[in-house]
Amino acid sequence: MKLPLLFALLAAFIVSACTDYEEPPRRVRHPVARYPDEGRQPAPPTQQPFNPNAPPENVAREETSTTPAPPPAPSGKVAKGDFPYGIPVPGKPHLVESPFSPGKYIDVEGFAPGTEVKDPYTGKIFLVP
Repeated sequence: MKLPLLFALLAAFIVSACTDYEEPPRRVRHPVARYPDEGRQPAPPTQQPFNPNAPPENVAREETSTTPAPPPAPSGKVAKGDFPYGIPVPGKPHLVESPFSPGKYIDVEGFAPGTEVKDPYTGKIFLVP
């Protein structure tokens, strides 16, 4: 009983192998359109990141005279010794408590001792202990 079934399967494979094979359609390259450069607009300038220290762009610059400018006034920056130090958290080597927001911890891993760090809760600066 198994032998006739084997021959039937073998015959089916031979018949299916003899059928015509259809080749896939060949790829046709389409020409790329080329347009004249006359009507093209230049690309708009890319947006630059915001720099709060940069002078405004749309303000007209005044011509400087040959007289020397007066020395700049103190900018109000605080000296490094005027900043308070963060409070180390016991048992947590890279966490400090901000002197400006008690009870909130700040991760200062990777900052050297004495580095100025900005408190993310208040925006004030303190030093890493």
